[in-house]
Amino acid sequence: MRTVGRTALALVSLLSAGLALTACTASDRPSTMTNTPSPTASVASGQPSEQQATEQLPEPSGPPCEATQYQVTGEPGAKPTITVPTGCTPQDGLLVKDLTEGTGADIKAGSTAELHYVLATFRDRKTREASWDRGKPLEVANIGQARVIQGWNEGLIGLKEGGRRLLVVPSDKGYPDGQGAIQPGETLVFVIDAVKVQG
Repeated sequence: MRTVGRTALALVSLLSAGLALTACTASDRPSTMTNTPSPTASVASGQPSEQQATEQLPEPSGPPCEATQYQVTGEPGAKPTITVPTGCTPQDGLLVKDLTEGTGADIKAGSTAELHYVLATFRDRKTREASWDRGKPLEVANIGQARVIQGWNEGLIGLKEGGRRLLVVPSDKGYPDGQGAIQPGETLVFVIDAVKVQG
């Protein structure tokens, strides 16, 4: 486990609204990508309403959460379930914890990887999205500078093929201004399986 403190690293900005997106529907683009749907589109497969998306959730309180308080069930290679802890607040910075050590090639800067993931949001403890539900992993190219949230570009480095990793991503490395049903300032909780790693 390691915690990467908040530094002067540049935030990944969302693509401008004027940029044309082709051959991709909103349901094809996961919330980890920076060319995700507009803020009014649903992120979760459950299609929450705009009213749910704008409902203000209470701020968490208590001491900072420990990595062990995030409960993940399910075997590697199968869709996991994330239980977000209560009675604590998100840690400061990016939390990275390997749940299963892989045995294959590890992700380096510039690698391409096929990844299965589940995303939950901290404040409402809801599962928002899972690549498993689409039936195939997400391919991410040029990790480190990929068109994904900064928390992935930083937090995927070192994950080995066959491994499973917990990433708890603060809003400044995710969506500081919100995205779809994800509210501004939300902490994102991912469990990511490295299915295949190249380069």
